[in-house]
Amino acid sequence: MSAPKSGSNAWGSRVDSVQEILNILPHRYPFLLVDRIVEVVPGERLVAIKNVTFNEPFFIGHFPGHPVMPGVLILEAMAQAGALLAGKTDPESVCSRLVYFMTIDNVRFRKPVIPGDQLRLELTLMKRRRDIWRFAGRAFVDGQLVTEAELMAMTRDRDGDAVTPATEGAS
Repeated sequence: MSAPKSGSNAWGSRVDSVQEILNILPHRYPFLLVDRIVEVVPGERLVAIKNVTFNEPFFIGHFPGHPVMPGVLILEAMAQAGALLAGKTDPESVCSRLVYFMTIDNVRFRKPVIPGDQLRLELTLMKRRRDIWRFAGRAFVDGQLVTEAELMAMTRDRDGDAVTPATEGAS
């Protein structure tokens, strides 16, 4: 058995991908909705995976006896994949900042996503102008399109203008 290539490890790129996700996104369990990056072309596109398991907390009430992943969480998974594409495209300005989604347009939910499905998230960078990013997102299960949308986001400093419960509404 040969030694891993420089910059990799015994598990290959899968573990590296998990750490990359955690380095770029501020989200953590139970709201981290991207499990793995499988392909990235900085400035163009990113493909990521979300493994949908019966243990997801949202299945408890959506819907009892007939679990379906809420569409808004499919969109959130797309948004997180878009933030990853932004981070891989411009790590200097994105990774030290937060990516806030501003709009989601032209949403189409085509099929339900259920426990056991593997959601393949494909994000394409449509346009970037300074701190504003526009993405086309598509989500697939078993090669079938389940959701599509266009998303717009902006990057902002992590420290600036943060709203916390202690300062919210204070004057």
